[in-house]
Amino acid sequence: MEYLDFELPIKELEDQLDKCQIIGAESNVDVTATCKQIEKKLEETKRKIYKNLTAWQRVQLSRHPNRPYTLEHITNLTKGTFLELFGDRNFKDDKAMVGGLGKIDGQSFMIIGQQKGINTKMRQLRNFGMANPEGYRKALRLMRLAEKFNIPVVCLIDTPGAYPGLEAEDRGQAEAIARNIFEMSKLKTNILCYIIGEGASGGALGIGVGDRVFMLENTWYTVISPENCSTILWHSWDYKIKAADELKLTPEHMFNFKLVDGIVMEPMGGAHADHDEMAEILKKHIATNLKELAKEGQKNMIKRRITKYRNMGKFKVKDS
Repeated sequence: MEYLDFELPIKELEDQLDKCQIIGAESNVDVTATCKQIEKKLEETKRKIYKNLTAWQRVQLSRHPNRPYTLEHITNLTKGTFLELFGDRNFKDDKAMVGGLGKIDGQSFMIIGQQKGINTKMRQLRNFGMANPEGYRKALRLMRLAEKFNIPVVCLIDTPGAYPGLEAEDRGQAEAIARNIFEMSKLKTNILCYIIGEGASGGALGIGVGDRVFMLENTWYTVISPENCSTILWHSWDYKIKAADELKLTPEHMFNFKLVDGIVMEPMGGAHADHDEMAEILKKHIATNLKELAKEGQKNMIKRRITKYRNMGKFKVKDS
């Protein structure tokens, strides 16, 4: 288990607890009371730290090396029923964008999302979760397939942004993202979007239009990463913490701005603390929201979706 700098007090207490338990096992001394005191202090410390996270600390948690990525979420949700589909039928398969059919508690879904990679070799293969145009075109192909068979779509968003290379621009990166936004707004099947890690810029929006959009508790969603914002405004990464605060990128900010529909709470310590519990929370959340969308019916589904996005950004100016 790896720890971030602000999590070090937790690590110290966990080490103390491990030592206490080892001493008790090796010396046959009753250390139950001492262990309980440490456990109590550990729980209090966790609550204190995780209930008062800054915007930058949430960014750090969203990038935690032990945090479950898209494919792990899919594996935990579908329990062996996932069938991955490949290619955009035009250029090639993009490893940064994964998708396919799977069942969650007996209900079929088309699940799509960015995959970052779990080690250096896999990160290079997955291009660090930065999709090329063919990735977004693959995602759109799978969504149209889901629409054809009236299968709901679940999008798992976790990207530092769409790939900005010359070859991506040459193949129409902006057009691919814009096309996805346009087509998703009028897709004739339910779409649920979840930001499970980083939600940066057009890379997130390319699979981020849905009937309902949710953010996990320790994620972020904005037009640019704090580091890049700091570089543009102050010509240095040194102001990334200030940039994170100014960008208003946390789930609470996005919900208050009415840019997302809700926040999915994570296990204490973050999604990386308990992958199985996180999967159960996500599974129940998907099932609940799909049932609610089913009750609303499909008659005015596209109209509701378009109206929702057209209302974003509206504000009133008070007369002085």
